[in-house]
Amino acid sequence: MKTGVIFDIKRYAIHDGPGIRTTVFFKGCRLHCSWCHNPEGQDLKPELSFNETRCLKGCTECVKNCAQEALSRIDQYISLNREECDLCGDCAQACPTEALEIIGREMSVEEVMKEIEKDRVFYDESRGGVTFSGGEPLMQPEFLNALLEECKKRNIHTILDTSGYASLEDLNKIEDKVNLFLYDVKMMDEKKHKETTGGSNKQILENLKKLSEKGKKIVVRIPVIPGVNDTEGNIAQIAGFIASLKGVNDLSLLPYHKGGSQKYMRLNKAFMRNKIHPPSDEKIKKIKKILEHFGFKVKIGD
Repeated sequence: MKTGVIFDIKRYAIHDGPGIRTTVFFKGCRLHCSWCHNPEGQDLKPELSFNETRCLKGCTECVKNCAQEALSRIDQYISLNREECDLCGDCAQACPTEALEIIGREMSVEEVMKEIEKDRVFYDESRGGVTFSGGEPLMQPEFLNALLEECKKRNIHTILDTSGYASLEDLNKIEDKVNLFLYDVKMMDEKKHKETTGGSNKQILENLKKLSEKGKKIVVRIPVIPGVNDTEGNIAQIAGFIASLKGVNDLSLLPYHKGGSQKYMRLNKAFMRNKIHPPSDEKIKKIKKILEHFGFKVKIGD
């Protein structure tokens, strides 16, 4: 029985591809983009999230139920020692306000498919389906492949939302089971790509090229991060590269937003985006115009 680590399943999703969809979020990503709005998807293993704003002052239910003594009360507040935590989840179950939460759980193919099937009637009516997102689904290639096989058997439309940062071998295994690729391209300069994402863009660009040569249906998505990749030079370079590909005509611009900032604090992770602000509408329109000049159909948003 194949299993994988999932951190969320969002039903009735309308921004993750055509129609009404179920979005399955895989845990784990080899890239660690400084602007990531899903930091809970970066690490493969489950994590404990602590939302202090929900914590009831004076309540010690979590402390009482922590066998590892990783939680303690200091005055009216709860202190968490993550080094002592074994992620058993007892504290989260005991918390009356869900201030503590285990992010990520192991699921079987059958369990995930059961959740996907719940929205089947909506897929049929809206021409929707399932979107595999993350994190990076290709970080768990065997589990992803098994889910895609099941979806294909059941005639469920599939989308893979990917950074493309994976081996060509893993990509080859799943490509024929994916109906549409939502493929991120962030920047063309390899050095800057490494500095801001933690990984090279060489394999990403090569994988995109291979998919296009095989005639796969692809929408290239460009996250617009002010001060990182929003220069006219970078946008023009991206456009030039995509224009050299076979059959890739649709692009989506994803303006940076601060929606995930609180997640970093809850997971005790360094927040790298303090000086980044969402791009102006004028900036987005300018970038859209540059891309349209190359002949692309450009959409703003997912």
